[in-house]
Amino acid sequence: MRLWVSRGSAAVFVLLLAAMCCVAPAANAQGGEPSSFAIRGAKVVPVSGPPLENATVVIARGVITAVGKDAKVPEDAWVIDGKGLTVYPGLFDGFTDVGLVAAAAVPAAGEGASRGGSGSTGDAARGPEDRPSSTPWRTAADEVNLGDKRIETWRNGGFTTVVSAPRGGFFPGQATVLDLAGERPGDLVVKSPVAIPLSLQASGGFRGGFPASLMGALAYVHQVWLDTEWSTKAQAAYEKNPRGMARPRYDRVEAALADALEDHALVLIPGNNAIQLRRAMELAERWNVHGVLVGGQMAYEVAPEIAAKKFAVLVDLKWPEAEKDTDPDDTPSLRVLRFRDRAPGSPAALAKAGVKFAFYDGGIAAPKDVLKAAKKSIDAGLAPDAALRALTLSPAEIFGVADRLGSIDAGKIANLVVTEGDLFDEKAKIKYVFVDGRRFEPREPEKPKDPPKGDLTGKWKLAYTTPEGAEDSTADIEMAKDGTLGGSVTSRRGTASIISGYLSGDKFSFTINIPVEGSPADVVFTGTFDGTALKGTISVVGLSIDFTGSKPTTAQMAGSEVFSGIQGDAR
Repeated sequence: MRLWVSRGSAAVFVLLLAAMCCVAPAANAQGGEPSSFAIRGAKVVPVSGPPLENATVVIARGVITAVGKDAKVPEDAWVIDGKGLTVYPGLFDGFTDVGLVAAAAVPAAGEGASRGGSGSTGDAARGPEDRPSSTPWRTAADEVNLGDKRIETWRNGGFTTVVSAPRGGFFPGQATVLDLAGERPGDLVVKSPVAIPLSLQASGGFRGGFPASLMGALAYVHQVWLDTEWSTKAQAAYEKNPRGMARPRYDRVEAALADALEDHALVLIPGNNAIQLRRAMELAERWNVHGVLVGGQMAYEVAPEIAAKKFAVLVDLKWPEAEKDTDPDDTPSLRVLRFRDRAPGSPAALAKAGVKFAFYDGGIAAPKDVLKAAKKSIDAGLAPDAALRALTLSPAEIFGVADRLGSIDAGKIANLVVTEGDLFDEKAKIKYVFVDGRRFEPREPEKPKDPPKGDLTGKWKLAYTTPEGAEDSTADIEMAKDGTLGGSVTSRRGTASIISGYLSGDKFSFTINIPVEGSPADVVFTGTFDGTALKGTISVVGLSIDFTGSKPTTAQMAGSEVFSGIQGDAR
């Protein structure tokens, strides 16, 4: 969403942004605490072994030092009474962009990333060898931004670790394992790189529109892998004996991919339906890379084939469902209805076949909804302990960090979530979250004071006017019975999750966090709802503009810009 700043307030706005850039918000751990803790007398679910009743977990200097019924508690430890509490490993989101905001623009049509590695040159790309829409030298480790409010939101929801990756393009950048707490961006980095995500979504990479089809995208990506293999061999031969040989030309894309593969990075290949999953496995074998399938919602049809070829799967927890506010006469096909019904059963099918799989959020806006989606897989036949494993130890194993994360074992990083009640019970309450041994107490979101008058659930077109002209964005809102709001807002900047919100009586408020001139800022939408329309103001760093909200027509929905994400054609 583009926000206009008048010339008269420009200087103040720049100073505010400079302050935001220089003073990153620190994680809200409890101050003045000792370096060691002991959670005593709790139920402990280590995941790597059977649950322990009336057990103790000891943490010191960010590491789990002891687990068991007879674990010795240090004299200087802060003791937490664990009666009635359950201790789980910190939850692990297997694929997201949490922690990354204000990403660099991806070279697109007319902005070819040249072979010389200069990135966006401004010159028209001359062909696929100019590597449009490919920036694999970007890495999440270099783009961590503590201003991303989702870090706190997801940590409050029990998530302590994520695999985060840049978005946009065929080769958007390299993924990194991040812990969700730290004073500096580097404090969050656990391991990098761990994966090379791919998108196969055709987008018209350079002049002439190619690749503007799936076949073109596949051909382009395939050529990049062939070129990378050739340049790696050519460079090795040249280094061994350069005399009398023409030196190989440097290509930034090929060099970045070769370095990542040398570091044993996985290649994340999108595949959601049966055809895509089979294709993804064939592509990984053809490219001779260590591939992991991303999507997997129709794995119920091909789980034995995946098991036979020994692929791991990252399962998208954003289960297929009917779009809100669609034409009631638009009847879905039987195959679509069957897919919606059976998709939550894919994890059970994978588990039965012996396939290693992990869960990822798939764009779900709130961590509580991730757990609800995982619960749907349990209701569809997945064992609860297998669902927990898919959110803890399995992603750690897939991304090569199980020696330090994913279970409650002595010697591992002290990432824990402590609850009242079963984790997958909607009534469970998260009491504490530990990240790298630091204790956090989740804050309760602001609740509506009065019963909501109406329901904001659905898609809304938000319109506002600046001196540059009329602009709009789309809010996809989900409202709970008590008026609590969730969902997302999609604009020219992409999609931002609603981090808090409510409808109280006829008054609403919801907040997103977006980059403004390169720095993250809260954008607050407030106003009134008359049952059919929204009216209010958009506020950011002390500035405000008026907006209105209406339900978009079918034609407007079809023509609106939607953030495609990294999955490419996974759906």
